[in-house]
Amino acid sequence: MSKSRSAYLQAIAVDNSLPIEQDAVDLWLKDLDNPFRWWLRPFLQFFFAILLHLIWFLKRLPLPQFSNHTLLQSLICWFCKNVVSVEANKLILRHFATESNILNFLLENSHIQDNHAPTPVELYPCTIEDMHQATFVDHDQELFRLFKELGKWQHTSSESILKWKYWRPIDMSNYKIEKRRSQILDFESSHALFMCLFCFLLTRDEYRDAINGFNLDQSIAIRIGKIIGDDSIVEMAYNKHPHYLVGPWNLSQRFLMHGFFTEYLYAKLHNFYHKDKS
Repeated sequence: MSKSRSAYLQAIAVDNSLPIEQDAVDLWLKDLDNPFRWWLRPFLQFFFAILLHLIWFLKRLPLPQFSNHTLLQSLICWFCKNVVSVEANKLILRHFATESNILNFLLENSHIQDNHAPTPVELYPCTIEDMHQATFVDHDQELFRLFKELGKWQHTSSESILKWKYWRPIDMSNYKIEKRRSQILDFESSHALFMCLFCFLLTRDEYRDAINGFNLDQSIAIRIGKIIGDDSIVEMAYNKHPHYLVGPWNLSQRFLMHGFFTEYLYAKLHNFYHKDKS
């Protein structure tokens, strides 16, 4: 533990009240140690927040819509490779894995009416280059696809045997990031940059869906809570009420809390996975 950290940061470094893997905590604390986060991030977030709302306004006008997913992902990967810190990159890669595992667990353990199981999510990038194929756009669209293909959800008894066929435990040694001196941006500053790129290079409906997809965290928590017999999971979901559509206001916090939620839920389920396999 870094002795230079404040008393609060030292406290949360050892607090295990919430289910979260130590690897994730360590990465987050190292991201908080980034000096650029404390003096550069406020300026970047202020500037990019204004830019985001301008782009959002222009996209909502009755003008021809355009999008370029390939350019979007190429720009994101370039920034990840050259500007985004190693810790932030690893948190991004972890997020792909945590959410893919959660969605695949939901797929396997949900009652599907027509007995035609949806295709599992295969987004598990381990390097920045992998994100050219396992894209951020796919990350959102796979969530919507799975919910649509699962159809109307039926409560599943918590006494049923849990299935783990598609579960992939996260091994941080698999994440390979080549460190460069130019990689200075912390996680939140990086997201402030990315959200403007997303808004510009997606259609207005694609972007609106992406920023509202966080609210499905509550639906996921309700379903998985019933499956494993633990309704307290719902309290971990910060983003709620998927029927109420929101804009980009407070997007950075909503995104960050979505990331924490997936980490909490992944760790909770991974404990069940270990018990079933032991």
